[in-house]
Amino acid sequence: MSTVAVIGEDLRVQGFALAGAAVYPAGSEEEARRAWLSLPGDVAVVILTARAAGWLSDALPARGDVLPVVMPA
Repeated sequence: MSTVAVIGEDLRVQGFALAGAAVYPAGSEEEARRAWLSLPGDVAVVILTARAAGWLSDALPARGDVLPVVMPA
């Protein structure tokens, strides 16, 4: 079964854990990249904060099996 992950600033992502998403708090570009690279293979959708999406914009195309969704700012 596929899962959903959320990457971004702590206060913007924590609530998604209540819905069963895997939450990866990232307050810096380095933390966001570590989270992106550590995503399990069963992740199908990644919800990103606008800031995290900016940090990861060059890395997103590398995982064609993952659908990135960006939160409104």
